[in-house]
This record gives sequence, structure tokens and C-alpha cells, in this order.
Amino acid sequence: MSTQVKITRVTTATVRDMKKKAEKLTMLTAYDYPTAAAMDEAGIDVILVGDSLGMVVLGYDSTLPVTMEDMIHHTKAVTRAAKRAMVIGDMPFMSYQASVEEAVRNAGRFMQEAGAHGVKLEGGREVAEVTRRIAQAGIPVMAHIGLTPQSVHQLGGYKVQGKDHPSAARLLEDAKILEEAGAFSVVLECVPAALAQTITASLSISTIGIGGGVHCDGQVLVVHDMLGLFERFTPKFVKKYATLNAQIKEAVTQYIEEVKKGTFPGPEHSF
Repeated sequence: MSTQVKITRVTTATVRDMKKKAEKLTMLTAYDYPTAAAMDEAGIDVILVGDSLGMVVLGYDSTLPVTMEDMIHHTKAVTRAAKRAMVIGDMPFMSYQASVEEAVRNAGRFMQEAGAHGVKLEGGREVAEVTRRIAQAGIPVMAHIGLTPQSVHQLGGYKVQGKDHPSAARLLEDAKILEEAGAFSVVLECVPAALAQTITASLSISTIGIGGGVHCDGQVLVVHDMLGLFERFTPKFVKKYATLNAQIKEAVTQYIEEVKKGTFPGPEHSF
């Protein structure tokens, strides 16, 4: 007689409870079925299908060329794999900026077509109404402030945000506005650790840091960065837990050599 272990899905309620219990939340990006399946089995809490796929998977120089069709396609693959983790779809550039109605419609596509459990969108007070309307439609919203890659040209590059008092005060106020608008969590990217700590203490919703220091309620990294797969550049906030790019090159080099020498396939690989 087989026994099945019941898997409890991570939800917005789980995330709220983790904040209350001071239990750290873990999040990583994924863009395909096997990676998401491995993460889910390892026990990751949240999987973000990030628009970072534009750079680490599709080879673009920024996240700006990523489309809704790209995001839906990759989110479908991830949701097929994730049995426990909450899956968040990252709303790409110009999928929520043109109008509130279009934003709600595109957020709905992540849920209806791709099977996501929520969406993430970048921006502060300027996206408060969009956040409110998406949340009112029954779609969980993860906010994202600080360094917002979709606004990289407006920000003047990939720079730490909130370093002076006026910009720090604005980020704190933005976080509170987004919480009031209905966001269930907020990503704090590339902000001073002390500011992230202040924001975290000021909110009842969870903060998720990426270059925001240790005092955030959770942490997120791009999986290709932390596994050493993406080598064009490595942000300061990344810790490499593996060097898979080097391992892939080594394995492929060995394969080429064995095929050229005629030592692969061997008898054990033949019929």
C-alpha cells in the first residue's frame, strides 16, 4: 500500500504567516520545467518567472525586449513543475504602463493562461492604482521598488537607489503606499541595507531583498547568477553557489574529444 505525502502549496497566507513568525522566505527565478522542478523539490518557497529571462535565457542586453508572449510561454513551463512553490509571473515592460485596464487584462493572462499564482510589477507610487486594481481583481501582487530594471534608462544605469535622505524617504513612502494599495509583498532591489531594514520594520507585508541586506523578510536571486551559468557580469549582491558554466564547458569538451577519438559510444551504450 503506497502512502502519498500531502504537499501544501505556498500562498499569500503562508507568506503573511512567515512574516509574523520571523521565518525567512526564499525565492529564486526559473524559466523552464526541469529547473523549476528541482527547485520545488529542494523546498524553495516562491519561484519568480522573471523578465530577467530576456538577459539570461534569450540573450538580450536588457529586460526591455521581453514580451507578454515570452512571459506566458515560460511561466507555463514553470507552473507545470511547481507542486509546492508559489509561482509569480513578472509583468514585462509596457504590459501595465499604458492603462489600468490593459494591466489588469495582462495580469489576468498570467493567472488564466499560464497558471501563475500572482504577478510582480515594478514601480512605486506611480503604479499604486494599477496595483490596487489588479489586487481588486483577485490577483496577488508582488511590488518591486529600488533599482527597477525596466526603468534603467530613466535611472541612468544599474545603480544603488535610496542613498541620500530624500530618495530614501521616497522609497519608504512608496513601500507604504504599495502596501496600502494591496500588494502582498515587495522586492527591494539594490538599496542600502539600513534602509531595507527600516522599510521591513515599517511594513506588515514581507520584503524580499536582492541587494538589500540581511534584514529583509526574504531573499531572491536570479538562478543563472547563483548557479554560475551567466558570466557576462556578476552583480555585487550575488553569491555563486555553483559554477555550472565551467562544468558544462568541461563536459562538452570531454564529449567532443570522445566522439572524435571514437571512444563514445562504447559497448555499454550500444545495442
